[in-house]
Amino acid sequence: MMDKMPPSCIEAEEAILGGIMLDPEAIGRVSDILVSDAFYIAAHEDIYQAALRLHWSSKPTDLLSVTTWLADYDLLDRIGGRNKLASLVDRTVSAINIDALAALVMDKYLRRRLIKAGNEIVQLGYETETELPIIFDQSEQKVFSLSQQQFSTNTEHNSTITAAAYNDLEQITPIYPTGIHRLDELIVGFEGGTLTLIAGRPSMGKSAIAMCLAQRMMLLHNLPVVFFSLEMTKKQLEYRLWSLISVTSQYQNLEIIPLRADRIRRHRAGLTPLMDWEFNSIAKVVGISSELPLYINDSRGITVSGIASECRQIKAKEGELGLIVVDYLQMMAEDNGGNRSYELGDVARGLYKMAGELDVPVLALSQISRAVESRQNKRPMMSDLSQSGILEMVADNIILAYRDEYYCSDTINGGILELIVAKARHGETGTAAVLFDKSYGIIKNLK
Repeated sequence: MMDKMPPSCIEAEEAILGGIMLDPEAIGRVSDILVSDAFYIAAHEDIYQAALRLHWSSKPTDLLSVTTWLADYDLLDRIGGRNKLASLVDRTVSAINIDALAALVMDKYLRRRLIKAGNEIVQLGYETETELPIIFDQSEQKVFSLSQQQFSTNTEHNSTITAAAYNDLEQITPIYPTGIHRLDELIVGFEGGTLTLIAGRPSMGKSAIAMCLAQRMMLLHNLPVVFFSLEMTKKQLEYRLWSLISVTSQYQNLEIIPLRADRIRRHRAGLTPLMDWEFNSIAKVVGISSELPLYINDSRGITVSGIASECRQIKAKEGELGLIVVDYLQMMAEDNGGNRSYELGDVARGLYKMAGELDVPVLALSQISRAVESRQNKRPMMSDLSQSGILEMVADNIILAYRDEYYCSDTINGGILELIVAKARHGETGTAAVLFDKSYGIIKNLK
């Protein structure tokens, strides 16, 4: 079997190139689905790239234009000269089937990629010095990239990038607003491939903020959310979600009775049993909650590769993901006697890489150091991020949570949560002040 020729269809490649030079509309029908790497013959790849460059420059892709371009860039002899190009056109009747031919060439290309990935996975199996979970993750990545048609060749000419960027303007590649108006003014919203950190001291409401933002992603954009909790169990998170749902304005017409976050806990402890009318209200909340596109994982020993693996499977099932939440970073950094800062840095880099690989926004929670406690002004700064300066580098957005009433009970800012945007790689820094009701874990815009 190893002696077989790699899958290819030279005739289809030739017909595609001939069609592109014969029909001025043909290149536009295949440019979005056919990558230049898919051509088995190197000369064919050069010709296709020449046609793409001309197309993105709004120039014709006829025989004369392609010939001139290749000659100008000293590639004409490499592809076989003018006779090679002329023969491609002569053998082509029309470009009517160019879409099907492009799909066929891509099929052969992906099969070659699969064979290559299979050989690489075999080699990984022999790397006995590498831990098995890492081997599984790397193997899964190779297959996943093929199923998603995410090609490893990521270096492109700027003409291709320009066209893709312009197409994004026309198609409006989404950035998802959070619904918190002032925060959206600063960071615009959650964008695929980005890592956002929410950091703060204990009891500042980080988990509640994350759950509230996750709920907004589901309600405003109808997108699935995956929540990884290394601190709370699935049921503890579920009860918090019920409390949040009970005071969400979208469900006011259902006449749900507000359910405090600690109400069910008191019932389970036998301190204050739930009344029948409360059970009736909770039944409505359960009906709403069960319909939300939410996945929760509470594995406390989960690694970044484990998170990536889970998310790949969910994305394959759902088609897309709106947000991945990790609560929280320090719980993922193993304390094995080494440098904890390096461990935390590896976790942050891993999440940042995963965000790009899956093209999904990642929201990770982080503790900050005790340094704020010794200052007169308790508002956190980016330098307070716990244990690792690498967090400052890899994160696209860093949001610091602060509640003045935690330190000063008689403050005039009671019920106010400050979301301090200390870093916004694609936005602006500043502070988004919101109303925060800790009893229900809900965030509301200030009027």
